[in-house]
Amino acid sequence: MNNVSRKALASVALAAASLLVLSACAPTKPGAGYIECGVSDEGSWTDKSFNESVMDGLMKAEDEFGVELKSAESQSSEDFAANLDSMVAAKCDVIFAVGYNLVDAVNAAAVANPDLNFVTVDGFVKDPATTNLKPVGYKMQESSYLAGYAAAAYSTSKVVGVYGGVQIDAVTDFMNGFYYGAKKYEAETGTPVKVVGWNPTTKTGDFIGGFEPNSPAGKVIAAGQIAQGADVLLPVGGNQFGALSEAISEAGVDAKMIGVDKNWSLLDEYKGKMLTSIEKRMTQAVYDIVKAGAVDKTAFTGDAYTGTLANDGTGLSETEFITGDLKTKLDELKAGIIDGSIDPLS
Repeated sequence: MNNVSRKALASVALAAASLLVLSACAPTKPGAGYIECGVSDEGSWTDKSFNESVMDGLMKAEDEFGVELKSAESQSSEDFAANLDSMVAAKCDVIFAVGYNLVDAVNAAAVANPDLNFVTVDGFVKDPATTNLKPVGYKMQESSYLAGYAAAAYSTSKVVGVYGGVQIDAVTDFMNGFYYGAKKYEAETGTPVKVVGWNPTTKTGDFIGGFEPNSPAGKVIAAGQIAQGADVLLPVGGNQFGALSEAISEAGVDAKMIGVDKNWSLLDEYKGKMLTSIEKRMTQAVYDIVKAGAVDKTAFTGDAYTGTLANDGTGLSETEFITGDLKTKLDELKAGIIDGSIDPLS
């Protein structure tokens, strides 16, 4: 029995030693030791919108580069400063603050912690001297112009609607582009197109008053625009598509929605309901910023990242409705915006 036991123990020892050798030989991922961190806007990291797009980028970097991911979820604006402080305490190499609402808090955190690196997604830097804060922004008027043209072309009533969460530049950029894109269709075809919900000249329009997902106030606005004849509607307020779907269903009309920030047509509940989506490709921007620091070892700067049609930082989602002549036309308009021959704000 002793001989058997010794042989068994020897086998176990040999196996353990082999595992240690294999473990030592396993390649280390290039981002090992780097800590990426994120603080969400109000809502969850699985909000099917802005927060989730950023988290997707963080998770992609974690998986591919072996970086460590830490995050804090904000349930209300009162959580912003505390959540940023918790990421500062975690000694993160880069801290992403998601959304315009965190602008004040992340600017303050960056000033208070000059040795740490921060990124404000869809925000801005208040003081150019704050070089440890990088703004990530998008020229959403570019892709929204294409969406406005597509909406006008698809519409049967030639009435299209748009409404926003709150009246800030990050929202009205979409609305401006959408308006002028629809009017481009009108100018080219001679067919009158009515845009309800926003007037870029007077800067007046329909706003929910916040970004609460599927806001009852948003549903009321949508119902009012449908009553005015709108059969393509763009809500610029995060996840408002459940409420908008209900408004369309209750009105008994055949209307389409246009998504924002990510490709909403990929979700089963919205298949066939989305004309297209105006994508802010935040996932790629986040991934690229982490890669620069964790893998390329590039020194962090406060230089802005701006997503455009030219760098594929924004664009329209492909759907079954964007085909044939319409797709060809949209490609022409896209090329014109990129080369500067078309101004999406006129």
